[in-house]
Amino acid sequence: MFQRGASRSSSRQRINHAPSRMLARGFPWLTVMLGSVVPGWFLIASAPVMPPIGFLVYLGWRQLRPGLLPIWAGLPLGMFDDLFSGQPFGCAVLLWSVTAIVLEIVELRLPWRNFVTEWLMAMGLIVAYIVVCLALANIAGAASPLRVIVPQVVISVLSYPLVGRVVALFDRIRLAPIVLLR
Repeated sequence: MFQRGASRSSSRQRINHAPSRMLARGFPWLTVMLGSVVPGWFLIASAPVMPPIGFLVYLGWRQLRPGLLPIWAGLPLGMFDDLFSGQPFGCAVLLWSVTAIVLEIVELRLPWRNFVTEWLMAMGLIVAYIVVCLALANIAGAASPLRVIVPQVVISVLSYPLVGRVVALFDRIRLAPIVLLR
């Protein structure tokens, strides 16, 4: 005979529930693009203060799920970010692609990961990204000293663990089972 507990646990199995393929593949792209658009909504300032949320989300996805976004994803996502960031066009394309290549090389060299190594790697990439963006903007005609980006660097580095948690939440949403209708 069936036991009460056994029937209850078997009823929890969901029949006709699976993650959506379109949501599983497209959701990371949409979250990165939304992250590229968001900084312009909150604050308009004469100096950079808001972190590059699109880059942080892209970095979060690349570190959480290394094979999810292809290595060439930096090109279209960086192009989208260049449209909204105010940086010279091609800056994010170059830097996001270099970031993907660096993360792939590190993934091959260091297959083990933990929070400290991921955060240190992210800190280095975030600081390098912001400094090189400033350098490219100065080459394009801006005349900003390095001290202008210090608040943005500090806020970006300190907010990355929060962005990583949000990306992990997005990953759970991405893989949530939905009802399959036939």
